[in-house]
Formats: sequence, C-alpha cells, structure tokens
Amino acid sequence: MQRLALFIGALVMTIAAALSVLSASLIADYVERTTTEDVTHALKIDDFGWVLVHSDGLKVHVSGLAPDEGNRFNALATIMRIVSASRVQDAITVADPDDLHAPRFSLELLRNDDGISLIGLIPDKTGRNEVLGSISGIQKDTNVTDMLETADYPEPDGWNAALDFALSSLSSLPRSKISVTATKVTITAITDSQADKEKIEAMLLSDQPAGVALVLHISAPRPVITPFSLRLIKDASGARFDSCSADTNAARQMILDAAQSAGLQSEATCTVGLGTPTPRWGEAAAQAIRALNALGGGSLTFSDADITLVATVETRQIDFDRIVYNLEQELPDVFSVHAVLPPKPIMEGSAAAKEPPEFVATKSPEGLVQMRGRMRDLRTQVSINNFAKAQFGGDNLHDTTRTDPTLPDGWPPRVLVGIQSLGMLHHGILIVGLDMLELRGISDRPEVSTEVTQLLAEKLGDASGFKIEVTYQESLNKQVLLPSPQECVDRINGVLTAGQIVFAPSSTKLSGSATDVVEKIAEAMQDCTEVAMEIGGHTDSQGRENMNQTLSQARAEAVLDGLLSNEVLTSYLTAKGYGESQPIADNGTEEGRQANRRIEFRLIDPKTGKIVDSAPETDKAEADAGADADAEKADDAETGTDTENKENTATDGEKAGENNGQD
Repeated sequence: MQRLALFIGALVMTIAAALSVLSASLIADYVERTTTEDVTHALKIDDFGWVLVHSDGLKVHVSGLAPDEGNRFNALATIMRIVSASRVQDAITVADPDDLHAPRFSLELLRNDDGISLIGLIPDKTGRNEVLGSISGIQKDTNVTDMLETADYPEPDGWNAALDFALSSLSSLPRSKISVTATKVTITAITDSQADKEKIEAMLLSDQPAGVALVLHISAPRPVITPFSLRLIKDASGARFDSCSADTNAARQMILDAAQSAGLQSEATCTVGLGTPTPRWGEAAAQAIRALNALGGGSLTFSDADITLVATVETRQIDFDRIVYNLEQELPDVFSVHAVLPPKPIMEGSAAAKEPPEFVATKSPEGLVQMRGRMRDLRTQVSINNFAKAQFGGDNLHDTTRTDPTLPDGWPPRVLVGIQSLGMLHHGILIVGLDMLELRGISDRPEVSTEVTQLLAEKLGDASGFKIEVTYQESLNKQVLLPSPQECVDRINGVLTAGQIVFAPSSTKLSGSATDVVEKIAEAMQDCTEVAMEIGGHTDSQGRENMNQTLSQARAEAVLDGLLSNEVLTSYLTAKGYGESQPIADNGTEEGRQANRRIEFRLIDPKTGKIVDSAPETDKAEADAGADADAEKADDAETGTDTENKENTATDGEKAGENNGQD
C-alpha cells in the first residue's frame, strides 16, 4: 500500500510538471505571435515593409536593408512604440550609396578680335595645359581667358576626336563659337564673303571625325551696295538684267517674279546687300518693272531712289502718259521718276513726225471717270482736275493727264466744255483734239442731245468743229420707270401681308421683327418718296375706346419715325390712329382680334387730301360683317343673354388691364 501511494504521488507530480511546461510553452507562443503581428502591422502602416520581424520569447529580432540611415532610424522608432528598446535585437543594415556617375564633359571655345575664351568641364586626363598650349599655337600674343574646370573621371568615347577637331577648326575661324561634347561639335561663325563661307563649310565637312555629329551655322555678311542699283532692259529678244540688287530674300524674289512676267527667261542673280534707300525697295522695283512691261519695252534704271524709265519709239504718247502717271502714283514717296519717250526717227529729207496732242475722258455706267492726255501747264491741269471733281465727285475721278507747254491757247476751254458735256451723259467718251471735239455716249433723257449741241455751239462757236453721237435709252429714264402711287401703296401693303408690324403689349416701340419689317418698307419706298400716303394704326375692341385710340396713334407715329431713321423722306407721309373703329375681322375670336391689330398704308389724293378708297368689295363686306357682329354683341350684352359677353362687361380698369395682355 505504501508503494502504491508513492507511485500515485509521483505520477501526479509528473503530470503537474508536464502541464506547467505545456502552459508556459503555449503562453510563450502566444506572446511571440502577437508581438510579431503588432510590430509588422505598425511597420506596414508606416511604409517600412522592407523590415523583417521575428520574435523569440520576449526578444524581437528585426532585420532588412534600409535605403539609408534615416529610414533605418525611423523604422526602429516605429518598432519601439510597440515593444521596449531592451527587447529589440537590431540587425538592420543600410544600403551602400550608388556609385557616382561621371559628369557630362563639354567645352565652349569663343574667338573674336579680343582673344579666345575657354569655358567648360574637361577630364583631368585631357589636361588643361595641353588645351591651352594648342590655343596659344593658333596665333601668337593671343589673349586667352581660361575658365576651365577638370574632373578626375575617364574620358568618354569620342571626346578626344571631337576636341582635336574643334581646336583645329578654331584656327581658320577668327570670329566663331565652337561647342564640344563627346558626340557633337556645333560651330557658329561669320566669314568675310560668300565664297569664304562655301570654302570653310567644305573643309569642315571633309575633316569631320567619324562618330561625331557636326552642326554648322556659318554666315557671310551682306555686301554694302553703293549706290543701290537695278537695271533691266526689255527688247525683242526678251528681258534681261544688267544689274540687280535687293535688300532681303523676299524682295529679291519679288523682283525676279516681276521680271519673269516681263519676259525674263534665263537664270538671273540678284545680289542681296545693304544700302537700300527704303525698306519698300522690292515693291518699288516690281512696280517699275511692270510699268516697263506695259510700255512694251525699253529700259529701267534704279540708282538709289532715282528711277529712269525710257520707252521705245513705238510707244504711243497717250499710253506713255497713262503708264508713267500710274507708276508715279503707286511708288513710295521717296522715289522720283524721270520718264523719257524718245522721238520717232526722221527720214532724211522729210519733216519731223509728231503725234498730235489729245485729251480723252471716259465715263462708265457706274459713274467712274478716267482722264488722260495732255494739259498745257500745271496750273491748267489743277484747275481742270478740280472742275472734273466738282462735276463727277472726287472719289469717282482718275486723272492721268500730263503737261505739254506746246499746246495752243484755246486748249483749256475746249477741255472744260467737253467735260461739262460728258457730265450730261449717263456714260460715254470725250475726245478733244486740235481741230475736233468728239462726244459719244448714252443719255437717260431725250433732250440731252439738243442741250449738248446748244452748249458746245455757245461755248466754242459755230465755226468750231465738234461731233456728237448721243443715243437716248428710255430704260435709263428714272421718271419713266417710277411706279404709280397705287403701285407704291400695293408694294408696301404687300410687305405688311408677308409680315405684320407687331408691338409688345401696351408698347409703342419698334423692336425685333417689327424693326425688320419697317426696314423692308423703307426699301419698297425708294421710288415712292413723293407719294402722299397715310400710315394708319388699328387695334381690336378690347380695352377702353379712348385708350385704343391713343395707342393706335402712337404706334402709327412710331412707324413714321422708324421710316425716318431709315432715311426715308417722310414729308409726304401722315400718321393717324383709328383705334378699334375700323375692324376687318370678328373681335369675338383671337384670330379676328389679331387681324384687327394692324398697321395699314393708304393712298391720299394730293388734290383733296382725302383717302383714296381702293379696297375690294369683298374686304368692305368683311369689314361691314365685323361691324355688324360687334353691334350684335353689344345688344346681347345689354339684354344679358350672352354669358361670354356678360363676363366681358368688366370695369374700365379691368378692360385696360386686359388690353395690356392682348394688344
């Protein structure tokens, strides 16, 4: 029994010990798991997912590769918010910094009359002294400004080839800037001439090292041209330049285009240079070339702002005058024109042939007048020009006349009376010669031919030679084409039929579509301004009668004012309001009331001052029917049999308010 008791006691103690160990193990596992989870969760929230966490009992082991020391410190701070620092075993390492990249090496060489400057960063192995030594060998006693920096890094591929090419190129470019990298050389330079530019470009391209890009910006200064000149000759073989100058490439192209239109067929050069007297050189040269072409041939010479234009002997005097005048008007003010018309050759033993003087004026059907030919002197030219402007209007006159002191004394009066006669024609032509004045054209009045004959006979005398060929065209006679008064009224009321003048309720102002209708009426009245008409205003029967009368009068006057603002002569128009007294439809319906609210134009007899009644019988019948209906409604209202009319027997104030909504 004693042994059994001892065995049982030992067994109980063993079981208890085992349970204790098991409990402790379970508790430790729980603590480790919860600690790991809490720390990992906190690190994840703070974006430290690179930290690895492992718990061993109460100890927390952390490891991982921190991007830098700051991230490592911040991660540990997050961990120590969860567990104490004594429990943390730190095995976090910090990543080594990336290897530094080599810098971008570049060099700029600047050379001008003051010396050479070097700016940039070069490899230490290239050697500052070697570069400076190469520079000093270009030109002795050269002022060199050294702003170079070096770095101890390997030379990149292509660097030495690019640098050697740049240093050798600098010797042939006294005014230049050269930028050097391992892969590209950019050269900006100025040469003395176009030939030098082409030579240097060819040399640089031939010496360009393999694998190195070459960018060239080489320019040659434009030459100074004194005087700035141009000479073009046009004859039977075509047009050709003896010399050509331009201030810009655009001006050069403008000149060549004009020359090609004048007959230039071969390749032509036009030097672009400095020294032009005006920025409008190209425009002036092109205008003068076109004038030479219009003359049919000759020569054109520019010397700065002086232009000499020589025509051929075949050029007619009148054409010469017109073309030269137009050129003088088109050219910029700085230019002056000396125009020469060579005399026709004289056969041996014959008298000199001289083209007889002539003055020509033409008047187009649109009223545009052109004058060309000869005037005796500048004073006469100005006087006749002013007379023509007064006759035809300054904007309609184009005067290309030129002076000729050899003209006879009676020339100015013949020209003046000829211009006055031309003004009496609708369109035509006037030719004044030494012995004959000729007038041909079309008139819009049958009596013009007689009036012109009387004028010329009175001013020139019966013995003077003049010839008249004037034809009357009835279609041009405005008096014949004027519409009759009734046609005027019908035309206007036709506009109103297509679209009535509508006013806003209780308003007398024209607006919106009403303004458009009044403008159309103004157009229809262009030939009817001397026709007496009445503008009648009408309303429906709603509202008080005296209010309707006042409203219709104001609206008729508003239409009258609208026509006046459209520049219609209104002295023959009157405005009268009829209120609701002349209905043309049943006021018992909305459609009828709308028809009664209207503006009408009616003809007035100028002798009696009364309205000319031209309304068709059917319209009168409709008006009478409307009046009878109104009378019948009035009777119904008095007897009280019509429910609707009973409702309409409102007070004057209510009816006035209703009128505001309808009229």
